[in-house]
Amino acid sequence: MSRKPIVAGNWKLNKTIKEAIDLVTQLKRLISGTQNVEVVVCPPYTALGEVSEVLMESGIHTGAQDLFWEEKGAFTGEVSATLIKEAGARFVIVGHSERRQFFQETDETVNKKTRAALAGGLTPIVCVGETLSQREGGKTFAVVGAQVKGAFAGFSADQMGRLVVAYEPVWAIGTGKVATPAQAQEAHGFIRKEVGKMFGDEVSGSLRIQYGGSVKPENIAELMREPDIDGALVGGASLEAAGFADIVKNAGIAALK
Repeated sequence: MSRKPIVAGNWKLNKTIKEAIDLVTQLKRLISGTQNVEVVVCPPYTALGEVSEVLMESGIHTGAQDLFWEEKGAFTGEVSATLIKEAGARFVIVGHSERRQFFQETDETVNKKTRAALAGGLTPIVCVGETLSQREGGKTFAVVGAQVKGAFAGFSADQMGRLVVAYEPVWAIGTGKVATPAQAQEAHGFIRKEVGKMFGDEVSGSLRIQYGGSVKPENIAELMREPDIDGALVGGASLEAAGFADIVKNAGIAALK
């Protein structure tokens, strides 16, 4: 089943509004005409509106880095799906390992946030992945399997068909270490099989699963040649327009082969 590759840049806590505008202005020019890859940039909340305006009709989408599961109320500091969508975003990252590590995200909160994103008309990019100690302890499948089951517990096939999964081995995020294509494929294939058990082969076959973890222009094509890898969630390498554009272009070339 054909799955359009998706490459998303997670800027994390980086870029002022001016810096964000400068970056996407360059990016828009550099990847103009690239059609066989869906591209998303996820700036801080403060720059979402301005970035979305710059990228209007460019084919590049914007996304937020998190959301809250309630629509409104006494939740100081939180942002809802409605507010994110109003700012121009179409995507939102949910359950990133840094949210789990520093802000006590759980599979239960990931589930609630993913539901809220879908109900609000956003496409969630739901992150799963194991730590180095878990991998070295032979617990990768147990950990990732539990995250998949928890994140999507009680979902319908229709809901599952409207999201993206990102496999991010925590030990490879920002470390310079990259899972080998074989390691990444093994995890992606496992995720697809788990989703198939929960929702059937049609849903699992159409699900896009990104790889994240020290992705660079030099390694994206090799990763994407694996049958179950459908793009990348890019961290540090998305903070510079030329490098991120090269990742997008190389992903597009790999997708054609």
